Amino acid sequence: MSDDAGKNNNNEYKTEDEPTRSINSPRRGLELDSPQLPLVFDAQPSGRINISNNIICGDCEEVLKIFPENCVDLIFTSPPYADQRNTTYGGINPDKYVEWFLPRADEFFRVLKPTGSFVLNIKERVVDGERHTYVLELILEMRKRGWLWTEEYMWHKKNSHPGKWPNRFRDNWERLLHFTKNRRFQMFQDAVMAPVGDWAQERLKNLSEADKRRDNSRVGSGFGKNVSNWVGREKVYPSNVLHMATECYNRQHSAVFPVALPEWFIKLFTKPGDLILDPFNGSGTTCVAAKRLGRNYLGIDISQEYCQLAVERLSKDNENGSVNGRKKKNTNESFVCPNH
Repeated sequence: MSDDAGKNNNNEYKTEDEPTRSINSPRRGLELDSPQLPLVFDAQPSGRINISNNIICGDCEEVLKIFPENCVDLIFTSPPYADQRNTTYGGINPDKYVEWFLPRADEFFRVLKPTGSFVLNIKERVVDGERHTYVLELILEMRKRGWLWTEEYMWHKKNSHPGKWPNRFRDNWERLLHFTKNRRFQMFQDAVMAPVGDWAQERLKNLSEADKRRDNSRVGSGFGKNVSNWVGREKVYPSNVLHMATECYNRQHSAVFPVALPEWFIKLFTKPGDLILDPFNGSGTTCVAAKRLGRNYLGIDISQEYCQLAVERLSKDNENGSVNGRKKKNTNESFVCPNH
């Protein structure tokens, strides 16, 4: 699909070289204001909202209604888990979680391009001694609404502390559910190739005759391998298990994943200039990752405090950050939403 997807007579694109800008939105309309203030969403804006390279404070279900269809290339987010983050997002009862999430998922579906991807970082919580099924229920309901559950990735938290409960051990991984609207979608697998690893030095030094031809599985699965194909390779394709340490940018926010996590998926599913959306933006980790990789970003969060934190973080990253070892000049296009 062309980069003009979602663009029509009512929508505009323009180029800006400015750092993160913000809008304070009183009822009289939307006006450019101090860059220290995040966008405050007005359900009936009388002006235009720049939804590219910006932070908007509001409920994503309502904010996204001003978006045109098919304008986002990747949605990467970690929503509040059931009955967690009570002090920041109020908490959602596990039995009500699917009902709460689906209207938002409908808006995600509408704004996502046909070639786009939606990556959902989520994990079931334990209720009365067993895992609740709200994540599984959510997957099934989203499929009924047109989503394809294309893949599931696992984030292994390699620096997680040990621990246990009477009937289980500490969680050391989280789901990353990959949804798409179509079976053919934008994907750049070469962008996430990884070093082949030290194992190759010894394993490939002395190859047997079996290593030099396709050796089929002994269990009759139809799979096989030719070990000699790895000789001379410096990089290989990764698996769907990502080994990354947790990190906490600011202890003011209760759940922060590492910048490397959204970076990996942004590389895999987008190209420079694409628009990345995080509808539960928190402290802005997804936006930071998108900005560093030369993508456009938009973060939405219901907390004014976290929106402020995200704006400050992006501003600081703009001062100190670089892309591929060089200072990055922001020349990305900005998408302007029409009046409603």
